[in-house]
Amino acid sequence: KFKGLVYRRSLNEPIAYIVKKREFWSKDFYVNRNTLIPRPETELLVNKIVEIFKKKNISILDVGTGSGCILLSILSELKHSKGTGVDISKKAIDVANKNLKASKLSNKIKFLRKTLDQVHNQKFDLVVSNPPYIMTNDMRNLDDDIKKFEPKLALDGGNDGLDVIKKVIYKSKSILKIRGLLALEIGNGQFKKVSNILRKNKF
Repeated sequence: KFKGLVYRRSLNEPIAYIVKKREFWSKDFYVNRNTLIPRPETELLVNKIVEIFKKKNISILDVGTGSGCILLSILSELKHSKGTGVDISKKAIDVANKNLKASKLSNKIKFLRKTLDQVHNQKFDLVVSNPPYIMTNDMRNLDDDIKKFEPKLALDGGNDGLDVIKKVIYKSKSILKIRGLLALEIGNGQFKKVSNILRKNKF
């Protein structure tokens, strides 16, 4: 069995997929090839959000929730808040629900298979997203660990890498409460372009 696992790793399969878990925010999350592997830099996003909303009671929407690690981590810290995670992949939602079961947060979180367009009649204090932001042309330059194993749907952000980011920004205008916050993880080097899109959309 051990040799089999070593062989899988020799083909560049990420360790997280081999052992079916990855540590994030000091907890182990179940992951498989239907979700991205949680990354330490995403913890910076969680950390900032927790700082801002520490004592508040808020409603959160997590767009493209994947394994659910962002929403579960935020709500493990914000005791009085609630959240919804949406993803277009049914298999990703299955993973998120598995992680929800293992947490003590079932009364505070719902994971739903939905597109962003299907979210309406609801307003949120916080919209958070780690959307796909890699340019289609750059996909082939990714490490084999990533490009051969992690879901393309969660990585490929279209020709300029901004397809999904634009959608999230545009949609957030109508689903954020007044003084609501939009928190995005974006790619290295996308800061100027994304800032311009945000400004155009009155953020």
